[in-house]
Order: sequence, then structure tokens, then C-alpha cells
Amino acid sequence: MTGLSSITDFLEKYISFESIPRMVITDYIEILLISFLVYSVLVWIKNSKAWSLLRGIIVIGLFILLAYIFQMNTILWLVRNGLGVVLMMLIVIFQPELRRALDVLGRKSFVAQIMKINVGGSSGERFSDKTRNELIRASFEMGRARTGALIVIEQVEPLEEYIRTGIALDSIVSSQLLINIFEHNTPLHDGAVIIRGDRIISATCYLPLSENMALSKELGTRHRAGVGISEMTDSLTIIVSEETGRISVAYEGELFRNVDLDFLTEKLTLLQNKNADARKFRLWKGREKK
Repeated sequence: MTGLSSITDFLEKYISFESIPRMVITDYIEILLISFLVYSVLVWIKNSKAWSLLRGIIVIGLFILLAYIFQMNTILWLVRNGLGVVLMMLIVIFQPELRRALDVLGRKSFVAQIMKINVGGSSGERFSDKTRNELIRASFEMGRARTGALIVIEQVEPLEEYIRTGIALDSIVSSQLLINIFEHNTPLHDGAVIIRGDRIISATCYLPLSENMALSKELGTRHRAGVGISEMTDSLTIIVSEETGRISVAYEGELFRNVDLDFLTEKLTLLQNKNADARKFRLWKGREKK
């Protein structure tokens, strides 16, 4: 009992339970939001060039801490007066990474997941079964012929920024046309093709390269461009390797390598958004009955 009372006396002396703030529901929500934000920032830093720069900043921070512990007044004075310049330098150094992070944050697909809204674009079927089959046929035929290809399929978010970098076509999607576009030594084979609905909108388009450090070093520019556009937009990209003939799919910043016919068919079928038209049809039939 003596030991228990001594522990109680210690707790009462150094810990006042009345000083502990009461938690309400908004406090828990704030903790979750801050945790998610910190986690997202750490993942972004790890998957970009900011990771190596951050290690340099940590070294400088430790140096400043030592200067503070040992009261090196001259160094501390330089740090205090140069802090604004350092912050400006960091913004300039991290400008590409910050821009990419803000682009991802502002993507309509991300906002729609939170707010359940659909800004612009059609919520109906995005392309027909014929277009899906032509894409699959062209991809595997180019794979067998070792013809490199980069095919970007637009969803809700417009790709006008990247369409403008290429040559306008506005042609019906067909496997023969896609194979001809990516044929070696043709004017349109270099760059990406962008598809909207059932039409090829543009060819020879330039895409942003991914800076994801987790991607395999053996991947070339074509694969990094496919992942890059999937990080910046909600599009899906089909990539045919010129070296191996294997087909990869880039979607939501993730690269699926060496996919087979079933996988590509499943992804494109999901991308069609056919269920939306089916729901509209059922609603319309219900209204007719009334």
C-alpha cells in the first residue's frame, strides 16, 4: 500500500489531470487530417528529387542546432538574418516538385472522390466496344512486331495542354491507323497519341516524365512518360516496348508491366464507364412507365 500511495502522490504532484484538455470530435478530425497531410508530404518527398535535397537540409539543421547548443553567436546571427533568403531559395529549388504536387491535388478525379462532384466532361460511356477492341488489337500487333507505342486515353480531365504539343488528327480509332502512326521512320511515330472517345485527337504529343525514384532503372523514356501523364491526370496510358514487345499500362501513377490480353481488356472495359449509361437507361425507362 505504501508503494501505491507513493506512486499516487507522485502523479498528483507532477501530473494535473485537470490541465489535460478535453477532446471533442473536431479535435480527432484535425488529428486525422494532419496525419494524412504529413504522410502525403513524406510520400511525395520520398518519390521525388526532394528526398536527396531534404537530407542536405537535415544536415544543415543539425549544424544550426550545434551552433545553438554551443552559442556560436555569429552563425546564429547569419541564420536569423538569412532565413528569408533560404526560404526563397527552397521555393525556387523545389518549384517543379511543388507544381507537380499542386497539380495532383487539383486533379478533378481527386476532388470528385472527396466532394462527389463531376466538373465538366460526360459521365456516360467514354468509348465504344469497337474502339476498345481496336486498341487491344493494335497494341498486341505492335508488340509482336516490336513497334514502340504510347497511347493515352482521356477520361474526365481534359488533356488540352498535351494535345496542343502534337499534330491534330481527329480520326476514328482503328488498329490499322494506330499501327501506321507508330511505324518506324514515319512523321508521326515519335511521341504519344491521345484518344478522346472514339477518335484519335492528336499524335506526336509530348508528355511529362515521371520523377518517381521507385521506378526501375531499366525503364526508358517511353515508360516514364506514360507514368508521368498518369501522375498528372486521370488518363490511362498503353505502352508498347520497342525493345521487348511487352505491353504495360500506366494508371493513377502506377505502372503495370507485361500485361496480358485479359488484363488490358478488363482495364479498358472499366475505363469505358458503361455502367453509367446502363443506370441512365434504367432511370429513363422508369420515368416512361410513370
